Amino acid sequence: MKDLLNLLNREKSEDFDAIRIGLASPEMIRSWSYGEVKKPETINYRTFKPERDGLFCAKIFGPVKDYECLCGKYKRLKHRGVICEKCGVEVALAKVRRERMGHIELASPVAHIWFLKSLPSRIGLLLDMTLRDIERILYFESYVVTDPGLSSLDHGQLLNDEQYFEAMEEFGDEFTAKMGAEAIQQLMIQLDLKGEIERLREEIPQTNSETKIKKLSKRLKLMEAFDKSGNRPEWMVLNALPVLPPDLRPLVPLDGGRFATSDLNDLYRRVINRNNRLKRLLDLNAPDIIVRNEKRMLQESVDALLDNGRRGRAITGSNKRPLKSLADMIKGKQGRFRQNLL
Repeated sequence: MKDLLNLLNREKSEDFDAIRIGLASPEMIRSWSYGEVKKPETINYRTFKPERDGLFCAKIFGPVKDYECLCGKYKRLKHRGVICEKCGVEVALAKVRRERMGHIELASPVAHIWFLKSLPSRIGLLLDMTLRDIERILYFESYVVTDPGLSSLDHGQLLNDEQYFEAMEEFGDEFTAKMGAEAIQQLMIQLDLKGEIERLREEIPQTNSETKIKKLSKRLKLMEAFDKSGNRPEWMVLNALPVLPPDLRPLVPLDGGRFATSDLNDLYRRVINRNNRLKRLLDLNAPDIIVRNEKRMLQESVDALLDNGRRGRAITGSNKRPLKSLADMIKGKQGRFRQNLL
């Protein structure tokens, strides 16, 4: 009885006055996670138990029933905190499935669409590039020079396939040019925030054009915000993707053995399938054009998960309705903030 009272007292909610939303580093995302989600499966449709390493895995997210492991070896409150050696599930309250997160280890870095397609584009503003150029790099249409080396190329210069192969013939291994979110991440890592802030502070008073002053001021403000907050620009590119707790994207049984599921599960499934396929292609040393196409598809599937329809056509379900992404769950009148918190 004493244990039960202690438990109830300990699990009271904490009071807070405000929340601050910021960028999460890959290490922080992994520290939130209770395990890596490796499979796109949700539950076994014969036993109705969560599939191991899947989107509803009990080992990662916690038990389905209060104080009972998945295989049933440990039951009741007296085994609280025990991790079953057979199924690997911790004996705890089932409500932990509302708070425990997982993660997907991405085979290739992926840019966060909110920082790409915002107005103005935060990634574009930081790298001093147009949104069109950033998109050409991200979606594998152009190369960008990340290290000019001894060549006559400029740092950050865009090259199409033809120009890239001509440069390879002329300069060989003297320069480095990349494509995709990996290239954007590399450019951000190379960015010297403090040096750029100093340069912009000197440049703004010497500029006569009103439009240019406005643009430089916006860039300076963004860089100062990064410098002050301790966030790193390269965190706008994801190496690990957080997976929402399963009870926030439920799978509900209907009459006749069918299931109703949250759209997020379909969107996560697409990401995992493409990520696993990309890992296999990289292991097989597949041709570059195939790997590039798969990386682009992975980027598009993460875009749809974070904000479906923000770029290009929205991914639709079986009834031709656009799938509800994470952004759709948060924003608007029916979103999390206005509906539940305000």
